[in-house]
Amino acid sequence: MENIILTGYMGCGKTTVGKNIAKILGYTFVDTDEMIVEQQHRSINEIFADDGETAFRLMETKLLEQLTASKSSHLVISTGGGMPVREENRQLLAALGRVVYLKASPETIYGRVKGDTDRPLLRCEDPMKRIEEMLAVRGPLYEAGADVVVNVDGLRQSEAASEIISMCITE
Repeated sequence: MENIILTGYMGCGKTTVGKNIAKILGYTFVDTDEMIVEQQHRSINEIFADDGETAFRLMETKLLEQLTASKSSHLVISTGGGMPVREENRQLLAALGRVVYLKASPETIYGRVKGDTDRPLLRCEDPMKRIEEMLAVRGPLYEAGADVVVNVDGLRQSEAASEIISMCITE
């Protein structure tokens, strides 16, 4: 049985929807950001502040290599928003299982993340503009690495989970 990998920009629902899918299917939920925090013994904010974004992206690649080598199955994997930006990571994600891009509009994302202080890339004067700029770059990369694209604008998390399950699980 393949794993289900959720990609998309921060705030698109990867963690919430992923936990729902895992519960329904009896799979194990894995959050790559949480795994990196556990391995590094510091927060994402601390990693960005101490080591920078490039070092964090390399940590993501190393984690994907570990997950791929483990040959684990029946996982729902929630990725960090920037993970699929690197070509190497998109290849590793594809090797891990079925990749689902949770596509959300800048407005939806902003509504979900405004006021969240745990988002180092949105610590700026105009977070909405930053979201739009980053989505313009990342959106095509998310799509390029995805087996399935699900537009989550206006969907409840349970609806998104059901749609993903119906698209990814074949009997």
